[in-house]
Amino acid sequence: MFDIITFGSATWDVFLKPKPSSAWQVAKNKKFITGKGICLNLGSKIDVEEIYFSSGGGGTNTAATFAKQGFRTACCATVGGDLAGKQIIKELKGFGVDCQFIFKTELKPTNHSIILSVAGQDRTILVYRGASEELNSNQIPWSKIKQAKWFYLAPLSGKLAKLTQKIVDFGYSNKIKIAFNPGNSQLRLAPKILKRILARIDILVLNQEEASLLTKIPYQKEKKIFQKIDEICPGIAIMTKGKEGVVVSEGKYLYQARPRKIKVVDRTGAGDSFASGFLSGFIKSGGEVEYGIQLGLANSMSCLKKIGAKNGLLLENEKFKKIKVLKRKL
Repeated sequence: MFDIITFGSATWDVFLKPKPSSAWQVAKNKKFITGKGICLNLGSKIDVEEIYFSSGGGGTNTAATFAKQGFRTACCATVGGDLAGKQIIKELKGFGVDCQFIFKTELKPTNHSIILSVAGQDRTILVYRGASEELNSNQIPWSKIKQAKWFYLAPLSGKLAKLTQKIVDFGYSNKIKIAFNPGNSQLRLAPKILKRILARIDILVLNQEEASLLTKIPYQKEKKIFQKIDEICPGIAIMTKGKEGVVVSEGKYLYQARPRKIKVVDRTGAGDSFASGFLSGFIKSGGEVEYGIQLGLANSMSCLKKIGAKNGLLLENEKFKKIKVLKRKL
């Protein structure tokens, strides 16, 4: 029996930090969505000062937290039959994650992300969505996963989003609790399908943009957003707000907390580390929202202090400074 099985992408992350050079510049231009872009000399070789490799992806990142927190954890995902896929499996086994549900495909290479970090600027990520989208329901050994206590569904992009309903329906029919952190592809499923999915979720995790997309309410109107979500999802609703912290609703009360100011080394995996930390704390405390928030923020802050999505994750029973959580009526 597993405590938690995660479903999501498995990615090989490559972090690049360029040497200070005129060949690598940040330029302002209205043609860029953010108003800024990275410019490189065309046809040139450009020196990189640092390079770092690590596994990533919502399915593997959250599995690592759950395993480090002492839960019997498995990850369900697909990798390519390449070196990156082998490295991801090796790294997960090192965390104590059961990898029997990680499948290999020769159809596409393993997912890759190239993270470009420019000093004093936000990061830019080049994403290749490959093997992860080849996971299909015929591969999943449903009879083996029905003994799990929890399913954690990370974002499933592209055609893989359609698998969400089957996983949720299976979990619901087998009395498996479900935590759901949907991506844009899942939030854009047909309204009837999405409504059915959300009605069966125990913990829903969204960032501000996703909460606004789901409810069609501006993210600044938090109270209205949670009132709308409570109408369509009976479980706990979480809205993450980056450095502004998090707001959580359990139907009657709103819980709010902000992380402490820390020196951020890398933001990769911050959302995954909070969501998996919250669920870990929620389970360990017997369903206390406040402790879930505290462990989630502590896990996320620890993750932010190191490069990669898994290197800073907290260990089971590791001491951390608890953050004050404010509670008010919804």
